Amino acid sequence: MTFLPDLAVLAAFTLAAAILTITPGPDMTLFMSKTLQQGRAAGAAAVIGAASGIVVHSLFAALGISALLAASATAFAVLKYAGAAYLIYLAVQALRSGSALALEEGAGKQEPLSKVWLQGLTINLLNPKIVLFFVTFLPQFVSATDPHAAGKLLFLGFYFILLAVPSCLAMVFGASAFARFLKSSPKAMRAFDWAFAGIMGTFALKLLAARAAAN
Repeated sequence: MTFLPDLAVLAAFTLAAAILTITPGPDMTLFMSKTLQQGRAAGAAAVIGAASGIVVHSLFAALGISALLAASATAFAVLKYAGAAYLIYLAVQALRSGSALALEEGAGKQEPLSKVWLQGLTINLLNPKIVLFFVTFLPQFVSATDPHAAGKLLFLGFYFILLAVPSCLAMVFGASAFARFLKSSPKAMRAFDWAFAGIMGTFALKLLAARAAAN
């Protein structure tokens, strides 16, 4: 199947996706807070909403990057360099600022699940950092000379969702214990920051080293 990346690329992407999924951020704050306030159904609705936003980002990223690749291999290379720089920026920010997980607990206003889903969709769909991340992260896993790059980009986007949704739903079902663990263990939060920074920095440096060797 031409849309499948090779095993080494898939293994690297799986590791990166796993670290990204468990790194606290705005979407995790939303679905964990909704779970603690309204119950697991609301938390699951927020997860599905956030995943729906990722579907849209995956489609637009794959189509846009593929169009860029078809237009100019040089422009695609520039995008990958810009992506490497952005990944390094994210790594530095993770170490400087740390993960953001400000949970709202206690009984809150009971909102319809459709509204909670829409909040999850919006928090990912309108987040410029998510847009930048998908546009710069996915290209690191395809080659400018690969005629099947578009299919592979789409596959990786949906594969990310396939990995993330079960993990996030598991957090929803264990929300209370998971929230207590994160809030009571600064070392664990810092470990997430270092893991995230390590993954982002490694991919960026690997790209830059490969480019330098090719020149």
